[in-house]
Amino acid sequence: MAILQKHGKNSCPDLASIKENPADNIGQAGSQKKWAESSQNWTRPVARVWTVVLLLGTCLLYCARVAMPICAVSMAERFSWSKRETGMVLGSFFWGYCFTQVLGGYVSDRVGGEKVLMLSAAAWGAMTAFTPILAHFCSQPIVSMTISRFLMGLLQGVHYPSLASLCSQKVVESERGFLMSTVGSGSYLGTLVIGGIGSLMLDLYGWESVFYISGLLSVLWAYCMWKYLLKGEGTIITLESLGSAGIQSKLSKRNWLRLFRQPAVCAVIITHLCTASTFFTLLSWLPTFFKDTFPDAKGWVFNVIPWFVAIPSSLFSGCLSDHLISQGFDTASVRKLMQFFSMGVSSVFTLFLCGTTTFPTAVAFVSATMGLTTFSHSGVSVNVQDLAPSCAGALFGVMNTCGAFTGVIMVYFSGYLIEATGSWASVFGLITVLNLLGLGTFLSFAEARRVDIDLAKGRYHNIHI
Repeated sequence: MAILQKHGKNSCPDLASIKENPADNIGQAGSQKKWAESSQNWTRPVARVWTVVLLLGTCLLYCARVAMPICAVSMAERFSWSKRETGMVLGSFFWGYCFTQVLGGYVSDRVGGEKVLMLSAAAWGAMTAFTPILAHFCSQPIVSMTISRFLMGLLQGVHYPSLASLCSQKVVESERGFLMSTVGSGSYLGTLVIGGIGSLMLDLYGWESVFYISGLLSVLWAYCMWKYLLKGEGTIITLESLGSAGIQSKLSKRNWLRLFRQPAVCAVIITHLCTASTFFTLLSWLPTFFKDTFPDAKGWVFNVIPWFVAIPSSLFSGCLSDHLISQGFDTASVRKLMQFFSMGVSSVFTLFLCGTTTFPTAVAFVSATMGLTTFSHSGVSVNVQDLAPSCAGALFGVMNTCGAFTGVIMVYFSGYLIEATGSWASVFGLITVLNLLGLGTFLSFAEARRVDIDLAKGRYHNIHI
């Protein structure tokens, strides 16, 4: 994508003052050289290698994350946990997951998302591998498992904000959709892998083997990334690098407030909040919906088929969005189109679930819903990188924190609706309303021009539109 030079309606308010001080636009030679080096995008072959590596990393992330839910029944029998205690262990992950989103993005914007991804993967991989040891050698397994899952949430919370930061710094605009959608499909692939292979290992070798294998593979991935992609560099993150506030993420508090007053930024946050809420609700309650509505149905069918559909759907959305942008279509329009499929068209199939009478049609509608939902990887998820590439990690962290909190609330509220009304139609109706709210906000206010206005002077001639 060519770098466009538009200093008219797409320029920021501080541009005039920069033009009046041309001397400031140059700056020190060292700073300019540092910026030139840090702003270099990956070449296409390098980007493809990183895409495969990050896809594998996200797959392993979900293998480690879903290991506990898969083993929860066996662990509850082994340690005599009640349903309430099991729920406390499982739920502690999400509380930890909420607290490191912004921090992970903030650090990634300053030192590089690839370093944060590597260090966090080594940490949560080791935590996963040590989980059986903590369970067996602690006098109170319920306490050690609750704390370990909370720490797992803290460590994994930095993953997606770091991805957003890395993509905004290293990937050209016309290829971001493919990378984010491909890497995002790793979550569905990881769920499938751990659901199939993990269940087999659970039956053959016991629940401990699931944690050992997923944890050690994650640590191995982190080591290979450090050795071969980061070239085994010695110092990864220093206090100096965190405190120096490199050019890439130097936004003042005043301009952070100004950034959040931008309608396009608010639209991204609200839309992601709605997307995350509806996804968490569907993910949590669809198995129960099938069990209640079709009690004789095979569980592996409705737990596997929607994820098989979601993987190619996510890849297709990324290819489609990048192709449209490379053909000259307006970036903002492409982002809105992807989000229309994700929240608008998927809501139609969600409403169809209210009147389903057969199991095959219900599976088909759920598969269509989950497949279309993945289009958000090329919509709102990548739009944050269009708006604020200098602080995309931190801003995505804010979005994901809001989405995680509201997602937990939505899951609880949906349970209340099911008990109060005795009908699944109320839940599907609520999901549709939230989707339409988020979609209307995004279609009305979303943009693709940069709005991170307090950037280092002298960079406005390189604004990606």
